Amino acid sequence: MGKRVRRERSDTLYKAILTLKDLDECQKFFEDLCTVAELRAMEQRFEVAILLSEGMIYNDILERTGASSATISRVNRSLQYGANGYQQVLPRMKARRAKDEA
Repeated sequence: MGKRVRRERSDTLYKAILTLKDLDECQKFFEDLCTVAELRAMEQRFEVAILLSEGMIYNDILERTGASSATISRVNRSLQYGANGYQQVLPRMKARRAKDEA
C-alpha cells in the first residue's frame, strides 16, 4: 500500500473523529473502533502524558499508572520531540478542568 493511500485512510479516520459532537458519541465511536486493550493503552499513555507534563517522576508514574518504563519513555519522547499534539491538547484539558472546578 502506498503512502498516499495510507494518508487518505488516516485523513478519513481523523475527519470522522472531528464529526463527533459530544463525549457520549466519542466513547461509542472509540468502543466500536478499538479493542478494550487498545483503548486502555491509549488511556494509559494519555494519563502518563498528563503526569509527565505536571512534572511527576518516572517511578511515581509507574506506581500510579502501572505503565512500563518503556511506555513512560515513549510518551516522554513524544512530549519532547513529537508532533506537538500533546502540547496542543494538554493546556486545553487543564483549562477545561479549571473551568469545571470553578
